[in-house]
Amino acid sequence: MSAPTRTRIAALVVPPPAEQLPLDAVARRAGLHPELVRRLVALGALEPIAGTRAAPRFSTETASRLTLMLRLRRDLGLNWAGALLALDLLDRIETLQARLARYEHPTDRGR
Repeated sequence: MSAPTRTRIAALVVPPPAEQLPLDAVARRAGLHPELVRRLVALGALEPIAGTRAAPRFSTETASRLTLMLRLRRDLGLNWAGALLALDLLDRIETLQARLARYEHPTDRGR
């Protein structure tokens, strides 16, 4: 007769949910009127991560993205669409730079 075997149960590691902010909190953090944030959501410039259409919830990054959009508008004179496009391009550049850094040889970085 064989010894009893132990069954190992792998613990399921679930990452903690991202902090979610209501629209009013995002607007307050970014220094914007909540109605402007609602309009940006309606235009598709901002995407909620949860909630309902009447009560959307956003990631904490949303407020910092809105703040950056405000700076682009103020400093470069862009409209909302231009600021959104600039943010999307900056995100893409960051992604491509991270991807490139994985393929670069450490000695190539000094050139």
